[in-house]
Amino acid sequence: MNPVQLIKPRRFGDDRGWFTEVFSEAAFAACGLTDRYVQDNHSLSRPIGTLRGLHFQTPPHGQAKLVRCIRGSIFDVAVDVRAGSPSFGRWVGATLSAENGHQLYIPVGFAHGFVTLEADTEVTYKVTDIYAPAHDGGIIWNDPDIAIDWPIAPGAEPVLSAKDMKLGALKDFASPFAYDGRPLLPLEI
Repeated sequence: MNPVQLIKPRRFGDDRGWFTEVFSEAAFAACGLTDRYVQDNHSLSRPIGTLRGLHFQTPPHGQAKLVRCIRGSIFDVAVDVRAGSPSFGRWVGATLSAENGHQLYIPVGFAHGFVTLEADTEVTYKVTDIYAPAHDGGIIWNDPDIAIDWPIAPGAEPVLSAKDMKLGALKDFASPFAYDGRPLLPLEI
């Protein structure tokens, strides 16, 4: 099973709109996802091209994330940063939008980031551990060793936080994350 998973909840619609179940402990467990979530986060990014990431938390406060876009759209990315992984430094990405309702599951041991594709985009995500500033980490968004193909217009610069502008390179990161035997595979889009 791929450690990073694209989840496509079913929507049940009629002339009033639609209904979807975005999280079900039983349904997720049937897919091998048994994480216990302890916090929900919600972000608003006003400008198109706002880039948040690539973030992670180190042990003992590593966070698995279940990410969804509830307004607008994002290109969401997970990068394998597990020591000893044959897919170390590789990334996968998917477009998540309010329209498609897709979610991305990102386990502990992966850096996470996204760029907004529309103005006033809102993202919510569940996490499996509380925010622990002493364990906060990240990799610079444009690391050439990772070479993420961000959907940013040629010549345009993303909107970054001061913190994200200062993140280091993957080659300088001594990963505390252990490889669990599951290499990163392409997403089934």
